[in-house]
Amino acid sequence: MSYATSMLRADPRSSELGDPSALADCIEACLECSQACTSCAESCLSEPEVAALSDCIRLALDCADVSSAAAKVLSRHSRYDGNLRRALLAATRAASSLAAEACEADAEGYAHCRVCAEACRRCEAACVRLLESL
Repeated sequence: MSYATSMLRADPRSSELGDPSALADCIEACLECSQACTSCAESCLSEPEVAALSDCIRLALDCADVSSAAAKVLSRHSRYDGNLRRALLAATRAASSLAAEACEADAEGYAHCRVCAEACRRCEAACVRLLESL
């Protein structure tokens, strides 16, 4: 069982949190996406063709920040605001999609871009699932 799932089950308001499985999966996917995007941007900066990777770097860093914020907000449950949560999930889905597209374009030449694209697509899908459950 993941830490996100364990924490959600331990929360005294767990019955008010909607689909705890979709929520836990989304939190974990956002955290993994943030880490993968941060690492990918750093790896891109180490490549000899760094200028050609500037879009990938920028979109990965944007996605890392947005998905990290989403994981933090989704982990808080007091005074839950459904409108804020939906807006944040939509923004995270969009950032993940853009970063995934950029990384997919470079995935053949750079293994770090392939790994990052996979993490971004997982985050995107987890955000969609959670949005649908709200």
